Amino acid sequence: MNRHDAAAAVASAPLRADASAEPVADVRDLAVTFRRGGRRIHAVRGISLDVRPGEILGLVGESGSGKSVLGMSMLGLLPEDALDHTSGEVSVAGQDMLRGSPDVRRRVRRSHLGAVFQDPMTSLNPTMRVGRQVTEAAGSVEEAVRLLQAVGIPDAERRMSSFPHELSGGLRQRVMIAMAVAGNPSLVVADEPTTALDVMVQAQVLALLRSLVSDIGCSFLLITHDLGVAAQVADRIAVMYAGRLVELGPTETVLGSAAHPYNIGLMRSRLSLSSPRTGTLATLRGEVPSPAAPPPGCPFQPRCDLAVDDCSRILPDPVPVAPGHLSACLLAPAAVAPPASAADAPDSTDSAPQPPAVALAAPNGAPSDPPAVRVRNLTKTFRVKTGPLRRRELRALRGVDLDVAAGESVAIVGESGSGKSTLLRAMCGLEPFDHGELTLAGRSRPQMVFQDAGASLTPWLTVGALLGERLRRAHVPRAEHEERISASLAQVGLPDEVAQARAAQLSGGQRQRVSLARATVVPPEVLLCDEPTSALDVSLASTVLNLIAGLRRDLGMAVVFVTHDLSVARIVGDRIAVMYLGAIVEQGPVEDVVSRPAHPYTKALVGAVPDFGVTPAAAVGEPASPLAPPPGCAFHPRCPVAEEVCADADLELRLLPLRGARERGVACLKPELI
Repeated sequence: MNRHDAAAAVASAPLRADASAEPVADVRDLAVTFRRGGRRIHAVRGISLDVRPGEILGLVGESGSGKSVLGMSMLGLLPEDALDHTSGEVSVAGQDMLRGSPDVRRRVRRSHLGAVFQDPMTSLNPTMRVGRQVTEAAGSVEEAVRLLQAVGIPDAERRMSSFPHELSGGLRQRVMIAMAVAGNPSLVVADEPTTALDVMVQAQVLALLRSLVSDIGCSFLLITHDLGVAAQVADRIAVMYAGRLVELGPTETVLGSAAHPYNIGLMRSRLSLSSPRTGTLATLRGEVPSPAAPPPGCPFQPRCDLAVDDCSRILPDPVPVAPGHLSACLLAPAAVAPPASAADAPDSTDSAPQPPAVALAAPNGAPSDPPAVRVRNLTKTFRVKTGPLRRRELRALRGVDLDVAAGESVAIVGESGSGKSTLLRAMCGLEPFDHGELTLAGRSRPQMVFQDAGASLTPWLTVGALLGERLRRAHVPRAEHEERISASLAQVGLPDEVAQARAAQLSGGQRQRVSLARATVVPPEVLLCDEPTSALDVSLASTVLNLIAGLRRDLGMAVVFVTHDLSVARIVGDRIAVMYLGAIVEQGPVEDVVSRPAHPYTKALVGAVPDFGVTPAAAVGEPASPLAPPPGCAFHPRCPVAEEVCADADLELRLLPLRGARERGVACLKPELI
């Protein structure tokens, strides 16, 4: 089947009752090439698909797959230099979004399209109140208020006068969705709208997208790198890789009967609350090929365990493998399907050195050893400006107690604003605290790995110079530097030549490996990790977790790992500490806390984790502002079992041992095991 026949199969494959209706967006044989630095960047290479009325189409793939470029093509927002190197067709509401005049494309965007992007702070005007921005899109104040109410913003009339920075991340994203659906568009392109959000806010946003489809009948193109997110709301899923469409079909079919090795690899790499905690996490070896030099034949062939000789010569087009289900693989679905037994599965782990099959989270220190970190009644207050002449106190930490044993791994979880990063920065000495005690064992200072590895690496220094700085400060003889740098890079799976590169010349995965090498080239007693996997693709995230587990085992260091993802915390931690508004509300052994949460907030976090075939259920409402925490238990306004005493201003809750499980601590008047 040639490319045009495959494109026709996409449009004609029966799936839903409205599958035969005119699509709201139609893409045919789209190819988009940019020119950057004298090179051709082949971002999209011959894609055909459509978005049907009233459906959510999930567009999934790793970074660099071309997902965002496809979305921008539908919005008619490709840069002018790309239009000269673009072929194929993209139509929305019957209008050409590639070659139509700027006025035509602008009218289509105004009448038929909406857009929601990953970071609402870069899309909202920080100098304008949100009410004015929504009114510009809605046409009237009354309609703006109605839209804010429709997307679930509490006290919408009062929020109209707020500036974007005065809203939580979840509320800002709801404002963006309200603006996107103003005027009842036919299609909303949502580009990673939940990637930077906590799991509970993510669950609320996904439920909102589904309800909007039902209420106003619009369609969504949901771009995400997480198959679990797409599985929650998408009617169909399209999987992209290296600018190509590799699989497309109904959600239950793409997930339950995957027909392309790349899709199977993504599902294997994804973590869930049921993922095994022993052995090496499954990953996709290698990386997405450079769009400047795509490999001949199937683009996934260099990473595929099932590749045959023809895969390096033939570029496969998507062909039907079942009604409404397309796959771009030379092999039959039966040959691609994963074996029933995991033990029979082909090796899909990263080619970098990996730790052997041992528990990813297993304490190395003896119970009698002094703790690597001891925190008692730690408090931290910031003075923040809330007006021209007004300053208020923000209580970031409110009497935190925590011990981390030598060689132990403790995962700290909670929503944004819980104080997780502030606690980590206090441990590292980057943030002075007001009151309390913080004791560190050993003589070496804890080392920190940040979420944005690129921003934490000095851009004008080579990797070798970055690692050499740490060696000099540790008074390591200069004659040993080259050998130590080479050994440290090898330990995180990087070749010696990376020492001559700068951060901008490395991929995202390589930069995170360099961050780990810099932190451990002089082995610390404690490694502090602040959301190092939250912005990574699922396979790359698993690779980083494997590296941290191996470094912890080899170097015998303790790890404190901050994350908002309980599925990650369950893998990396021996114990979990759950934080809410500056206080730890529950802590204990990881499996106990995840499988039998005792605090209502922990229960809500567990219930919000997305997974295949499971509908997440988030806590109601938004986290209270740390500028004005509720009296009594800070969680009581959102708690389903709260009583009047929970709101008592004189109530002081501390972690107390749970009955029958003394290794568990819970700060709640009504702790429950489920």
